[in-house]
Amino acid sequence: MKFMYKIAIVGDKDSVLAFKILGVDVYISLDAQEARKIIDRISKEGYGIIFVTEQVAKDIPETIKRYNSELIPAIILIPSNKGSLNIGLANIDKNVEKAIGSNIL
Repeated sequence: MKFMYKIAIVGDKDSVLAFKILGVDVYISLDAQEARKIIDRISKEGYGIIFVTEQVAKDIPETIKRYNSELIPAIILIPSNKGSLNIGLANIDKNVEKAIGSNIL
């Protein structure tokens, strides 16, 4: 039997609600403390990928960093409906550099 991980998104209502149509579990966060609690809770509930809006991630950098050292769940930062803060792209650059020794992007 194959185990299927779930996918979730954490962010403000306007940015994440549309993801419900795609079958992604949506968690609306109003502040940093709530976002931390949601991410910590769902990381233990079989989620393989947790998308977090950059607007939320900028307020909880220590939580994001803690999960970046874990294989599961993968925390992926995405822009909110207000636009990108380029945090997600910066994380991708760091991970590429760490993996191959130089930034090819």
